Amino acid sequence: MTGDTILPPEMMPTIRVIAMPTDTNPAGDIFGGWLMSQMDLAAGTVAARVSKGRASTVSVEQIQFHRPVLVGDEVSLYGELLKVGRTSMRIKVRAWSRARHQEDIKQVTEAVFTFVALDENARPRAVVQS
Repeated sequence: MTGDTILPPEMMPTIRVIAMPTDTNPAGDIFGGWLMSQMDLAAGTVAARVSKGRASTVSVEQIQFHRPVLVGDEVSLYGELLKVGRTSMRIKVRAWSRARHQEDIKQVTEAVFTFVALDENARPRAVVQS
């Protein structure tokens, strides 16, 4: 992983959050499940905006944890639409962390999420794009 040389996207993060002590695993690092849930929220935000409605996570692929997130780190999550199908959307999410009192940022995690647009009965519906 060459995360130290990769720069974050030049867009605003989809979500930005601070890692708190209650989010730690037994080793004292931020629990991977917490980070994955933040990534799912970011992907869900992109999916809702693209589909203009409700959407649900169907799968998560290619998740890679590059380095730990520490308590107090600011975590910025960037969602990027990769593909739109008839009812589905593939969204890549990359997470970057910055120590609370520093400017240095590092990529910590990335994954590809697949979402399906849902109707009012929680059944797949066509993705409505402008």
